[in-house]
Order: sequence, then C-alpha cells, then structure tokens
Amino acid sequence: MNGTQQSNVLFVVLDTVRKDRLGPYGYDGGTTPELSRFAEEATVFESAVAPAPWTLPVHASLFTGLYPSQHGADQGSPYLEDETTLASALSAAGYDTACYSSNAWITPYTGLTDGFAEQDSFFEVLPGDVLSGPLASAWQAINDNDYLRDLASTLVHLGAKAHSKLASGEGADSKTPSVIDRTKSFVEDSDGEEGWFAFVNLMDAHLPYYPPAKYREEFAPGVDPDEVCQNSKEYNSGARDINDEEWEAIRGLYDAEIAHMDAELGRLFDWLRETGRWEETTVVVCADHGELHGEHDLYGHEFALYEQLINVPLLVKHPALEADRRDDLVELLDCYHTVLEALDVDPDAVGEGGATDFDPTRSLLSDEYRAFDGVADPDPGQRALPEGEDYAFVEYAQPVIELHHLEEKADEAGIDLPDDHRAYSRLRAARGTDAKYVRADRIPDEAYRLDEDPLEESPVDPDDDAVAGTERALVRFEEAVGGAWDDPAETTDDVDALDDADEETRERLRELGYLE
Repeated sequence: MNGTQQSNVLFVVLDTVRKDRLGPYGYDGGTTPELSRFAEEATVFESAVAPAPWTLPVHASLFTGLYPSQHGADQGSPYLEDETTLASALSAAGYDTACYSSNAWITPYTGLTDGFAEQDSFFEVLPGDVLSGPLASAWQAINDNDYLRDLASTLVHLGAKAHSKLASGEGADSKTPSVIDRTKSFVEDSDGEEGWFAFVNLMDAHLPYYPPAKYREEFAPGVDPDEVCQNSKEYNSGARDINDEEWEAIRGLYDAEIAHMDAELGRLFDWLRETGRWEETTVVVCADHGELHGEHDLYGHEFALYEQLINVPLLVKHPALEADRRDDLVELLDCYHTVLEALDVDPDAVGEGGATDFDPTRSLLSDEYRAFDGVADPDPGQRALPEGEDYAFVEYAQPVIELHHLEEKADEAGIDLPDDHRAYSRLRAARGTDAKYVRADRIPDEAYRLDEDPLEESPVDPDDDAVAGTERALVRFEEAVGGAWDDPAETTDDVDALDDADEETRERLRELGYLE
C-alpha cells in the first residue's frame, strides 16, 4: 500500500446530487461554498461513474467493491447477501465504525449496515423492530420463493413510501443536522485501537423537495413546495405536464436542499479542523447518483442511464493525492479499495473471508490505479478492457418500485403504457471518456459521442464506427457477468404477495397504512 496510512476516514454521500449544481464543478448558483472550500485541498474527479442510477446497488458496490450483477442487491432482491462489507473488514481491523443516514435503503433489513458497530438510519417512519423482525423475514422469504419473487415489491414499497414521508412536510429539515450531530458524537467518543470510519448519507436532495425556509427563501423565493410537481411518476407516465416556469421552481427547491446539506457538511468539516482531527482524516465526498429535471423528457432517477444520473461528483482529500482536478475515468466502486488503502487494511489479513480482496489497481491512491493488465484474478470490468482503452460500466435491473408506481399513475390518468415503454427495460452501459453505449432489452440501444455531445442531445446510430469500440467493451463486460440481457424482462400479473405472510406481519403493515 502507499505508506501514507491515515487514522480516520469520513465518507459522505450526497444522495441524488448532480454535479452541475455544485460550485466545484462550475455552477455559479452559490449552492456549495463549503464544498468549494473543500475542493481547494482535495482532488476533484471530473469523470467519476456510478455503477447504477439509484441508491441500493450503488451503496452495495461502495461497500463491496463489486458491480451490481455481482453483489445482486436490487429491487427484485433488495438486500445484500453473502458478501462481507467494507465496514466488517475495518471493524475486524480495530477501527471504530459508524453509519448515519436518513435513507430508507441503508438499514439492517437491506444488509447495507452489516459490519458497522454503530448505525442509525433516523428512520422514524418504521418502528425499530421492523428492521430485524418479522417484516424483514417475510420480505426475504418472499424474495426467495419462486412464486412470489417478482411480487416482492409489495413489501419493498415500504422503503419507497417511507422515503416520501421521511423527506416531506413537517420536520423535513431536521434529519441532516441530526446526522451531523451523531457523527460528531461518534468521532468524539471514538477510542478504537486504530481510528474510525464514519459513513454518512445526506438525503435532502432526494424527492420530494422541502428545504428549510431559510434556504427556500434564498434559492426559490415565492415557491410553495406543495404547488409544484413532487412526484416523478406523474410526469414520467404522461399524467402530468411541467412547463418551463415550474421546472425553474423545482430546480430552485433542489438548489435549496443542496445548500442546506452544504452548510451542515461545512459545520462538520469546521469541527474536525477545530478539534485537530482534519489532517489525519481522509475525506471522501460523492453522490450515489444524480437526478433528471426534464432532460430527455424524464424526471427523477429512473428508467435511464444518462450523464446527469451516472457521471457523479467525487472529491477526495488524502496526502497521496494532489489538490487538483483529474479528468481520467474512475469508477465509484473503486472507493472500496481506496478506503482500504487509506487505512492500510487487508481484509484477508484481518480474517474477513468473503470480503473482496484489496486491489491496488482499483485504489484511487495507488500509482497502479487502472493498470489492469497484470491483475491475476480480474473482475468483470477489468476483463472487459483491452490494452489502451478505458471504460466504466453501469447496470440497471428492471425497477420494481418505480414501475409499479408509474403504472399506478398512468392507470389513474387513463393512460396505457406500451410494452416497449423504457420503464420496462433493463439497461447496461459502457461509458468511456469519448463515447457511451447503452444496451436495453425492450427499447432500441442508445449511443452517444460524449466528446462532441456531452449532454447527449443527439444520439448517434449504434452501428456508427465512432462507438463500435464502446459497444465491444460492453459485450465483453456482459460476457464476464454472465451474458447479455437478450430477452425482454417479463412482468408478472398481480397476485397477493402477502398470501404467505403471518398475521403479525400483516398487523404491522396495517399499522403503517399498507393494508386495509
């Protein structure tokens, strides 16, 4: 490893934040003075690619160093199984570990908090016993049952609806300050043998947008959050139109949410500086995915792999990195190896069998980064790259929750969604610095020349020679992960997915409003 071991790592995910709304990436809207200050002493990565466009598979990749098709956590199977997490390896090595989040997916029932000695999801919507009790068991049993597997969304909908309740209305602006306060308390109380690892997810920029009044007045003056479209499925189904003025209001609310997160993050950064911990702490700040605000006629972060969703902000402060900007291609799942190297932890050495081995060619801190030629046991992304070419890979299995809600909104509006609607498609992409190729199983493949068309406004023919190398890289990746999704994904007719659920689980669902 690089010989510049640090005592601590602070890993911050700004959930659903697109890079073009941040000062370090050229935005002049004034949303992120604290991040801009941080960027002056960090490496700012211009081409960081997320392995998926939504929270669960991305976080599972951050915690395992694996692609989504390797770790298997998606909406059809919404939990991380049989994989030893980054937190488990660090805990075994003597580090204090904690995870603080207000994201409904980062909880014990998805397995994403496995290995953290301390965790709090600030998830008041669900009683604590739900996280490890009968509901979690029923959820897993349904997913593991062939007959019910495709219908697991009935329970998965808990997470989606809780997202909305957690982030909106009264008290919506209270979660991030609490997350920051708990992180400070954890750091202050830490007495681990080696140091600490704190993982923080800040959810403000996720729909719906209800920023604190102070920030709303600055970035969206006169905008009532209840008067604009806060449901992406209404727009994506065709049930609701949004004009330019409303889009501007929505973007203002989004900026206000980002500004609130930035101020709270600055409060944590300042405290680390004031208490003398800053210099011995590696700091990683990224987004798990971005958001669409009308681009490509889409709203939110579903049904697509466009740049606004997968080309995410990533800033890293570490002694081995220059305070500079880098435009080389990096993959967000490499943060797993980066943290291991920052703390000089080898999962094998601490007896954490099942954890992904440390790979210097996957660490942002290593001189060997992305020198894949000599890797003894290459992963699918490494096997897909011929010498002299570089690509990142993205996967999006069919979205159970979003599809269900989209169909509901379309049905309410009397709209029939065609069988070839993009919402029914599984997507995979190879993304290079100059081009992107997106494979779909129900809609035509898409290809873009990013060097000439960075906003992907003018797709090129997928057979164009300019994107042929990108498509070949995607073929190699598909072969490495078990083959292409050649056949269209099948959906299942509605049946009662709770037929086998016991009465205790049904009663819990009644209390939460999901059963009559």
